[in-house]
Amino acid sequence: MFKYLLFDLDGTLTESGPGIINSARFALEHYGIDAGGDEELRRFIGPPLKDSFMRFYGFDEEKATEAIVWFRKYYNSKGWCENRPYPGVPEMLKELKDNGFTLIVATSKIEAQAVRICGHFGLDCFLDGIVGSDDGTRSKKSDVIRYVLEKFGVEDLSEAIMIGDREHDIFGAKDVGLKSMGVLYGYGDRDELERAGADIISERVDDITRYFTKGRRV
Repeated sequence: MFKYLLFDLDGTLTESGPGIINSARFALEHYGIDAGGDEELRRFIGPPLKDSFMRFYGFDEEKATEAIVWFRKYYNSKGWCENRPYPGVPEMLKELKDNGFTLIVATSKIEAQAVRICGHFGLDCFLDGIVGSDDGTRSKKSDVIRYVLEKFGVEDLSEAIMIGDREHDIFGAKDVGLKSMGVLYGYGDRDELERAGADIISERVDDITRYFTKGRRV
């Protein structure tokens, strides 16, 4: 039976697309790159930023690291608040909390940013922890998940599940040995999540609540 629910942030708890897209465009324009339309830049939502700059624009590691500085210049001033919780997310978190689950954000976003966003939108009052990247030892999703498990003393992996909207959430869970739930209201799609091997697929926010609380109410 699951006890620890690990949530991705961007595309799972919050609709963060505009801020990330605008930040990516700002960084690319610094290098004279025509970023194209919003649809092309949606691929920055979810994966670690360095991976996206290297994979999609051919940056080497040094240039990608520099591009992240430009990305954050916009994001830290404006992009972080070009964001909002998906409808029903606060209610979902409250219901799960009331049913005795331990709720933890596990995100590739810088941890301080994740804490700021969750606090701004009042989600932090439902969360037992907010864990993100530190640009060093936790640069991959699997690193973040491992840190969460260590921090919360989770020894039985069957008690924890990763919930997210992109293949990186599913792959990260698999790397660590966790089950995973993919959500379809975010920035991934069913094909991506199924190919990645998600154990469960939820179409709507309230599907998450129903799945975990069925017969669980205390």
